[in-house]
Amino acid sequence: MSGTHQPSRSSSLRGPLFFAILAALLVIEGLTSGWNSTLGILNMGLLSAIMALGVNMQWGYAGLFNAGAMGFLALGGLAPVLISTAPTPGAFRAGGPGILTAFAVAIIAVLLAIQAYRRTRGPVRALLVTAILILGFFAFRWLFDPAVTVIEAINPSAAGNLGGLGWPTLLSWPIGALLAAGAAWLVGKTALGLRSDYLAIATLGIAEILVAILKNEQWLDRGVLNVNGIPRPWPVPYEIDLQSSATFVEMAQNWGIDPTLASTLTVKLAFLVLFVIVILLLIWGTELALKSPWGRMMRAIRDNEISAAAMGKNVTRRHLQIFVLGSAVIGLAGAMMISLDGQMTPASYNPLRYTFLILVMVIVGGSGSNWGSVLGGILVWYLWVKAGDWGPDIMGWAASPFADGPLKDHLLNSAAHMRMLVMGIILLVVLRFSPRGLLPEK
Repeated sequence: MSGTHQPSRSSSLRGPLFFAILAALLVIEGLTSGWNSTLGILNMGLLSAIMALGVNMQWGYAGLFNAGAMGFLALGGLAPVLISTAPTPGAFRAGGPGILTAFAVAIIAVLLAIQAYRRTRGPVRALLVTAILILGFFAFRWLFDPAVTVIEAINPSAAGNLGGLGWPTLLSWPIGALLAAGAAWLVGKTALGLRSDYLAIATLGIAEILVAILKNEQWLDRGVLNVNGIPRPWPVPYEIDLQSSATFVEMAQNWGIDPTLASTLTVKLAFLVLFVIVILLLIWGTELALKSPWGRMMRAIRDNEISAAAMGKNVTRRHLQIFVLGSAVIGLAGAMMISLDGQMTPASYNPLRYTFLILVMVIVGGSGSNWGSVLGGILVWYLWVKAGDWGPDIMGWAASPFADGPLKDHLLNSAAHMRMLVMGIILLVVLRFSPRGLLPEK
């Protein structure tokens, strides 16, 4: 009898063991490199874990390979810009009505094209739909371009965009999730009928389109000029306010900590508390969903779509649901990340960091496992950061036996690629010895 219970006992200890190892790594980081570094890694690791939770909902629950997580992350990051920043004086009055009218014309043109497609047949259909879309496009540009030119001419060195509403930053987080969810619904209605490999290509392309829009539409988010000074969420303080407080400075000195360092640690701890609250709420919700009849149905569809459809399940509709929900979580992480950074930099989004590294986190943690996504998110981000730090030392050691020359120079110059090498080795080791991840789905 004891033999039959042993596997479940060891599997129940697996999670606490890996999280204890992760905690030990972070403590060692704090003791060797400083707690400022540790909190920075942990905060970004928690955001990566939230991204991994969103991707895990799509891939782990339903088997949808979304290679466009970066696009939904960037779209969620737009929310703090539109919601929390102060409006640019005179921008909306000068160009807002023109932009709104232009988008109204575009929507009307699309709706007319849809009706024309449904109500006509034969060659007339193609000609009519094409004519409506072309006329709609030129009408859109005729209204849109002058409005954008006026907005971008308003204080271009510091603004040149519409600005935001000046609302609380915390409110922008769920709005970022809604923006990503809306985009995911539009994408899902057209792309979810594709096979997995074509779906991956389509979502990757759509993500690049979304990021390109954010890079080029200066009236919206200043494009590559970036938006700086995005307000922090309540109750996160500002370092300068803490350093100006005599009470805080005295308290820091009593603890034997430099007030400047103490203010930085306090800010990062405040962000850490917010991120932990959000991730615990997400874990609670996703665990309830996964163990519900809906969650069991999603896994049944993932394992065998044909059998699920034969049992009367609407596979396409369920795929759309989980695609929208997962993208909303990714968008939430995008809004939180912009709040942490305090700036919107569209040029910083790249697929390696914000799509494929997130997939590595899901695979390493355990596809289909919520706690596995959290473990994989924090652990892989820690290793990603440290691999960048260790790279020059490792390559310097590897190149030391060789004489000065092209080979040694090549090895030393390859240190920048150490992160990719480390991620590849980790992925191979996990897939070899634990194919279902460190914390497999139960």
